[in-house]
Amino acid sequence: MDFLLEPLQYGFMQRALIVAVLVGLICAVVGSYLMVQRLALLGDAISHSVLPGLAIAFMLGANIFLGAFIAGVLSTMAIAWIRARSPIKEDAAMGIVFSACFALGITLITLIQHDNKIDLNHFLFGNILGVSTEEVWQTALISVIVLAVVVALYKELLFYTFDPLGAQAAGLPTNLLNFGLMVLIALTIVASMKAVGVILVLSLLITPGATAYLLVSRLHLVMILGAAIGIVSSISGMYLSYAFNLPSGPAIVLVVSGLFVLALLFSPTHGVLTQPKSSSGEPTIWHEIKGLLQSRRRAG
Repeated sequence: MDFLLEPLQYGFMQRALIVAVLVGLICAVVGSYLMVQRLALLGDAISHSVLPGLAIAFMLGANIFLGAFIAGVLSTMAIAWIRARSPIKEDAAMGIVFSACFALGITLITLIQHDNKIDLNHFLFGNILGVSTEEVWQTALISVIVLAVVVALYKELLFYTFDPLGAQAAGLPTNLLNFGLMVLIALTIVASMKAVGVILVLSLLITPGATAYLLVSRLHLVMILGAAIGIVSSISGMYLSYAFNLPSGPAIVLVVSGLFVLALLFSPTHGVLTQPKSSSGEPTIWHEIKGLLQSRRRAG
């Protein structure tokens, strides 16, 4: 009990835990849509594309979170424009935009650090222990907005996610729904920057939902279980960080990744080690490995 209560004596841990819970919650909810649509790369592209906006906002003395959000939205518009105006496919457009924006962001941050004794690298890797009270309120506000939009548009987003053509035929504003989903992703990434950084945020966006997807099948259950996994991982990572003096963002990501591995191995329906045995009586995975080795021997 002392281990659980001791960190709560410090204000910085209280603020960090609040942000960790909020980030774990909204990342899992929004990330469920990305995973179902097989658009994980889009989350990665947006997360890396916020860097130039963050750096430019700092140079102008503006709110860096607002700058990051604007940059994230502009990057999604750039991806959509490249896809619509050229034969380049969406995944290639994402790669082009994400790499260009990331390079620009790193360049601008490096230039800023030459002239200012300030460390902006925590936006790359996260610095949840350094969040201020104002940043806690900003994260809480973003979380409320994201969750309110998801609840209000759940049926429409569900229809669009699983059947975009059917949603369009039914008269739903699919372009607006797609843009709204991109805005939600950008907001979620902005809220997560101080927690895990733009480099690791993709893990919190995708892994809790992917873990839940191995255990349940319906989207609302994936969201609920994924949110629980995200919250538990965030809190556990914070306590591990405190106990063993580890970087907080990577500790959170390692916990959620470990839970995914457990689900992948032991899921009742999709687990590698719990799938029905093959006709020879061996677990399916071992049967497949033996078959692969035998085929290689024959080929050799």
